[in-house]
Amino acid sequence: MTQTVDRKRVRSWTEELEAVNERLSARFTRSEAHGRACDYLLGLLSEAERKNGWQLAEVAGNATPYGIQHLLGRANWDADALRDDLREYALEHLAGKESVLVVEETGFIKKGGKSVGVKRQYTGTAGKAENCQVGVFLCYASERGQAFIDRELYLPEEWVEDEERREQASVPERIGMRTKPALAKEMLERAMDAGAEAAWVVADSVYGDTRRLGMFLEEKEQPYVLAVSGKAHMWVGLRQHRVSRVLEALRQGGLAPEGSWGRLSAGEGSKGARLYDWTRLPLNPPIQEGFERWLLVRRCIEDPEELTAYTVFAPENTALEALAKAAGSRWRVEIGFEEAKGEVGLAHYEVRSWHGWRRHITLALFAHALLAAVRSAGLEIQGRPEKGGRKSPANLSEFKRKRGLSWS
Repeated sequence: MTQTVDRKRVRSWTEELEAVNERLSARFTRSEAHGRACDYLLGLLSEAERKNGWQLAEVAGNATPYGIQHLLGRANWDADALRDDLREYALEHLAGKESVLVVEETGFIKKGGKSVGVKRQYTGTAGKAENCQVGVFLCYASERGQAFIDRELYLPEEWVEDEERREQASVPERIGMRTKPALAKEMLERAMDAGAEAAWVVADSVYGDTRRLGMFLEEKEQPYVLAVSGKAHMWVGLRQHRVSRVLEALRQGGLAPEGSWGRLSAGEGSKGARLYDWTRLPLNPPIQEGFERWLLVRRCIEDPEELTAYTVFAPENTALEALAKAAGSRWRVEIGFEEAKGEVGLAHYEVRSWHGWRRHITLALFAHALLAAVRSAGLEIQGRPEKGGRKSPANLSEFKRKRGLSWS
């Protein structure tokens, strides 16, 4: 599938920032709030080391950080409407033929228990359980680049059931318990309803183990490659098989003889082609005509005992090489997180409320999408403002000095 949109021409990052600021104006009824949002984007795109309220205020030349804080807290604007603009903007600049929609989560390490959704839970960001928030994200990636087009905060069950904490964090009454796969389905459904098209949907086993997500995508006739863990099950004929047992049979040389494995690239990495051995086993066919289901298996060349499994829904006669490439495309979201956290302060926020989180994250993702658009045009990103680059920060420095506040 190909995204049919008019691609906008990008001349420089400063001109693109002006275009984005103009685009944002429709979402703010008050010019003051729109101005603060423009300041916020400028700060996120700046060379400031930390993109918190104090630093962003300094980049904008504001005398105090209160305006920036008001934008994320009490100002009247809809972060979900801006999210829709973000999706449209990203597709305008990045739409391509070999595109994928990638679902992935990331953690935001936090101290204390006041920040909405925070608890001690596992996060791949740290590789262990930490006191953190977890956000689920939808990334669009093509040969032109990658950008995030949706986001949702995962609210743990203990938060859902705690009325006092919900009220303190301004969690809307309508928000109940939603699993991470359920959040992924919501975001994918929004994107598809808005006309976003992709050759594949890819995700890790957190989402692949949930059969409901695959069923939803099959109903939409949307091809997917979803990783599954050993505890997942698959149907072949009238029997259900545990994936771990299938993988063990493959290690023993059963099910797929050595000649059925193909050495294929999962995409280019920092050291060249990421080569693995691949094979696939047929699963029960779907009810959708013209499609097939497979169990795709990846084997590490250095350690043949290391196997990774994926469930696949694909058009008939799809080559194994195409499936391997789709499975390998999930790494694009990791590049996106590295860029968004390192360049536009995705994780630098100091808000505790439900609305504050969504507002900061959406603005940060818009800043990241802007950089992706500039890069897709083959332009260098130069001349980004430094801390205090727009005006003299003397007033803000004096404000902090009098209160004994540091820049940390």
